[in-house]
Amino acid sequence: MWQYEKKLQYPVNIKNTNPAMARLIISQYGGPDGEIGASLRYLSQRYAMPYPELKAILTDIGTEELAHLEMVSAIVYQLTKNMTEDEIKRSGIAPYFVDHTAGVYPVAASGQTFDTAMFQSKGDPITDLHEDLAAEQKARTTYDNLIRLVDDPDVLEPLKFLRQREIAHYQRFGEGLRILTDRLNSKNFYAFNPSFDKGCIK
Repeated sequence: MWQYEKKLQYPVNIKNTNPAMARLIISQYGGPDGEIGASLRYLSQRYAMPYPELKAILTDIGTEELAHLEMVSAIVYQLTKNMTEDEIKRSGIAPYFVDHTAGVYPVAASGQTFDTAMFQSKGDPITDLHEDLAAEQKARTTYDNLIRLVDDPDVLEPLKFLRQREIAHYQRFGEGLRILTDRLNSKNFYAFNPSFDKGCIK
């Protein structure tokens, strides 16, 4: 499953220190729609998927989300690695700095730390794929919001790449849902079994 190439999926080479920007971008590391939640969501859901094609989609996207996590980490690190005391105080990153110095830690821009409640693995393939479609749109929206606030091209280009990959993932999950829907029958999915449903509705 793993073939790790020692380079980022898209290059991150930031020249200007900007801890205020890092404080926002870190949301895509450990925030509610960030890359940790995405990778854990898909790599957990893959086990309950009934068809090899669906497992493959979840494995592919889950591992790519780890590559995105690596990119976001690099962005945050490069934006903070040379920050001065004055920049720490003026940027609003001081509370984070007190707890983590310039270490990369899973937290949202709001300050909320990462929690496994931020993602779902329900075990029902239809439910999980709909969760995944929504998750990719929420991540895309977060990247949209970041792109609106960022003016450094060194940061902007990697963010645009990440946004495009969220769109590609959304499309692949759509394909997965079509594969699943085409194969539905009463033996495979109790939720589409009329005799089961009849007993649930009184």
